[in-house]
Amino acid sequence: MIIGIDASRATPTQRTGTEAYARFLLQAVIPLALTAGHEIRLYFNQSPPPGLFPAQTGVVPVHIPLRRLWTHLRLGRELRHHPPDVFFTPAHVIPLAYRGPSVATVHDLGYHYFPRAHPRWQLAYLRWSTRHNAHRGRLVIADSEATKTDLVRFYGVDASKVRVVYPGRDPGLARVTDTTTLATVQARYGITPPYLLYLGTLQPRKNLARLVQAFAQLPAQTHQLVLAGKPGWLTQPILTQIAAMPAEITGRILLTGYIPDADKAALISGATALLYPSLYEGFGFPVLEGQVCGVPVLTAANSSMPEVAGAGALQVRAERAGEIADGIMRLIIDEDLRRRLIAAGEANAAHFTWERAATQVLETLQQAAIGSKAA
Repeated sequence: MIIGIDASRATPTQRTGTEAYARFLLQAVIPLALTAGHEIRLYFNQSPPPGLFPAQTGVVPVHIPLRRLWTHLRLGRELRHHPPDVFFTPAHVIPLAYRGPSVATVHDLGYHYFPRAHPRWQLAYLRWSTRHNAHRGRLVIADSEATKTDLVRFYGVDASKVRVVYPGRDPGLARVTDTTTLATVQARYGITPPYLLYLGTLQPRKNLARLVQAFAQLPAQTHQLVLAGKPGWLTQPILTQIAAMPAEITGRILLTGYIPDADKAALISGATALLYPSLYEGFGFPVLEGQVCGVPVLTAANSSMPEVAGAGALQVRAERAGEIADGIMRLIIDEDLRRRLIAAGEANAAHFTWERAATQVLETLQQAAIGSKAA
């Protein structure tokens, strides 16, 4: 069987969650597919970083130049002229003109819950692309049961065609205990321990407005609040909110910008707690990252996050800043709770592997290809 994969989202060096998903999943799927005797075609719109996908028999890189209109025009033309047995897009959209058997991963439908968090053009594209993937794809992969439920609810997708495949944890992430490494990374970003860490894009859906409110409600103490991530859509209102706070609060809130992979583990490992009270997630990668690095995690009891966190996080109602503040204080002062969450978190994170995800994805691709031949 020839499996064609849109690998365009696996190449960026500054990865978001969906781009990390594409990269780690493909690195796990490829050896599994080769062992099963399949051929892989990887479609790129730019050259991948050296060593990302090493040359090997059975893997055919297809570099399609000119990124403008790449998906629907150039990739679509390639698929029509040289059709695979099944096409898979892990983090993008199925080309309009392609009518062959296909599978797409849908990561989340947060824009249905928070449409104002997106510019109009982006909102329109997200709605169209999700509907297109959900109905054009022979099968659909969802990151969580929450996302599957949303696909059925908002787009009328037959639940039997949706496969829930949980992503894995970052294979390069591990707890850092070396004090010199911790201190070096903290100094690089101007962090003065102790600190509380938020990790992710700075955007309204991440509930940063309430997180900052909750931090301001904490009794006088010495923790910094470190907001680590690149700016997203509508970041400015969050920055304005922080700037308007009393100096004693503003002076303890630090924005680091994007955190490269080389610093991420140490940054998480040195934190008192990882805070991720998002308003909606298709899959909350930072929750797993905190668990892997051995810090207690606070997250929200909504969307996919209870699925991801298991018993290894303190869950709060994201709409209540006071409840977030109370949860943060518990993670600061309650040593028994901290120990229990750390142990449960490490055990929970161990269940999320890319090898397991790759096995389920390959099974889904095989089912989609067989279904097309049976039809």
